[in-house]
Amino acid sequence: MISRTFRRTAGAVTATLAVTLAACGPAGEGGNGDGQPEAGEFEGRGPINYVAGRDVTGTMQDIIDEWNAENPDEEVTYVELPEDPDSQRQQIIQNAQTQADTYGVINVDNVWTAEFAANQWLEPLPEDEFPVDEMLEPVAETARYQDQMYTVPFWTDAGLLYYRTDLLDEAGIDEPPATWTELEQQCDQVLRLPEADGVSCYAGQFEKYEGLTVNFAEAVQSAGGAVTGEDGTPTVDTAEAREGLRFLVEGFESGLIPEAAITYQEEEGRQAFQDGNLLFHRQWPYQYALASADDGSSDVAGAFDVAPLPGADGPGSSSLGGWNLGVSVFAENKATALDFVKYMTSKENQRRNLEDATLAPAYAELYEDPELVEEFPYLPELRESIESAVPRPKVVRYGDATAAIQDYAYAAITGDADPEQALSGLQERLEEITGGQ
Repeated sequence: MISRTFRRTAGAVTATLAVTLAACGPAGEGGNGDGQPEAGEFEGRGPINYVAGRDVTGTMQDIIDEWNAENPDEEVTYVELPEDPDSQRQQIIQNAQTQADTYGVINVDNVWTAEFAANQWLEPLPEDEFPVDEMLEPVAETARYQDQMYTVPFWTDAGLLYYRTDLLDEAGIDEPPATWTELEQQCDQVLRLPEADGVSCYAGQFEKYEGLTVNFAEAVQSAGGAVTGEDGTPTVDTAEAREGLRFLVEGFESGLIPEAAITYQEEEGRQAFQDGNLLFHRQWPYQYALASADDGSSDVAGAFDVAPLPGADGPGSSSLGGWNLGVSVFAENKATALDFVKYMTSKENQRRNLEDATLAPAYAELYEDPELVEEFPYLPELRESIESAVPRPKVVRYGDATAAIQDYAYAAITGDADPEQALSGLQERLEEITGGQ
């Protein structure tokens, strides 16, 4: 059970990262009288492809198989893309630019919705056919661009601090850290134990990819800063942002963060935690089920728990993660595609994804279900984390924005750039990207 609530998240981190640029033009044809596109024409039935990154949970094919058994004339083929979200995005864009009908239903990182919609790669969806009013509002909002729904939340995400309860107990520590200082102090205390031989203190996702954008943003937010202000103006050249980046830079310099973590994406860090090599790990909820496995694949099953991310002066702030489903404008058999999106994003399947793979659901009701809360005691706190999480920049040029963040943050944490110079350069680059909005 999470021992500290998310209610103490510093108010200073509530500034949004929403940066909406002028659209290239709305997707779809026609309009609703307000200059917004109407839902597309969903015609044609038959086989389709479902396109998503590698399923590290091992649960998705079973759900697709059940659809196929019930709809033999509308069979869905799972097309797996690379695990790395940056590579996924690149392949989806390449397919769209060639206007190929290979991709039908696409699993979309929620931050891509604006970019894909503005470039007319996704069909506008009929919002009245989806129960989005039953979903957590920040999650439902990730499905929209310019007040039109283009995707449907499949699962959502907020970062959590996984920690070894067995080692904290052995050191006489009752509570996980709420601040970066406490995290460092607890590591100093725990890692002296013979039982902690070979264990490192803390890791997140620090390879040069989308995960670094997330971890950098969380560090800035958890120090009271923001990547952009409420009006969309970049705000990374600030004292708060410098404090957040310094936490990461000094973490690598001091060994608080192990050198190997510079190569960590989600799965590398998950394996290190499950192998018992990390005391603390910043990770998404999906790790909970895998680290709890009692089949011998996890050395920490029954010996860990989760808590809010720590921050500079108290519990920190998560980035809002999650994946949505959309329909390619170039797909064939769009009636089948629309029905498959409804099937995959249903409350029943989101409950199943929570129970089987600890994927955080979009539906608010599931966070209050007594049976689920008994099985997953952290659900109420996870909901608070999701509702207070800060979105990444919702920009049409999101690829440029995240690449800039990765370039400058990576240079700083690897020692190739001074943190102050890195943030100054990043500020200038983000101003170029968001200029003219």
